Amino acid sequence: MNYNFKFGALWRYQDEIVQGLLLTLQLSAVTMVCGLVIGLGVALAAGSPRRMLSAPARVYVETIRNTPLLVQLFIVYFGLPSIGIKLDALTAALIALSVNMGAYSAEILRAGFESVRRSQVEAARSLGLTAGQAFRHVVLFQAMKAIYPALASQFVLMMLATSVVSSIGVAELFHQASFIDSRTYRSFEAYALITLSYLALTLVFRSLFSGVYWAVFVRRPRR
Repeated sequence: MNYNFKFGALWRYQDEIVQGLLLTLQLSAVTMVCGLVIGLGVALAAGSPRRMLSAPARVYVETIRNTPLLVQLFIVYFGLPSIGIKLDALTAALIALSVNMGAYSAEILRAGFESVRRSQVEAARSLGLTAGQAFRHVVLFQAMKAIYPALASQFVLMMLATSVVSSIGVAELFHQASFIDSRTYRSFEAYALITLSYLALTLVFRSLFSGVYWAVFVRRPRR
């Protein structure tokens, strides 16, 4: 093999790499928050006894979970302008990612709510708590403890999935790798560096989520 590795050729593009990294983090954070809000609403609707609420929620979840994220992104960015709704690339990316995250988080949240025994809710109601109070004080903590690992994993997966938005020109981390490759013709070095960047982000966030889980759900405050 006569290939000469020249990672030093990438050094002058450090600003682009940092910008791509920051945009990836911003996309991930906004998507997580918006996706959780959407997911909570959909999970509550899916569990409603009213069919007019549960049926659309289930259709949404099944549609999003059984179609590719890239197709959803293209519908938002390229499809909506056909009906008069034109969005810039970043806004389209945030919408598509949030809608996708909402479907997956809805299923995770629904499973968490259903994992809490009905008898506990009934006991809380018999003690005089309202439905909202029973949800906050009895259901929410237990459900979040059960689903936290799944939500944390979903966040990491969504962070990695942000790379697809490079296909519509959003200058996140993967897009910057393509830009550097086009300027330096050092394909291996450019994509290897980005691979290591994604790996570092994943390890950092998994460690952070593990620390939060231990602090919130495992450690008990002293009385």
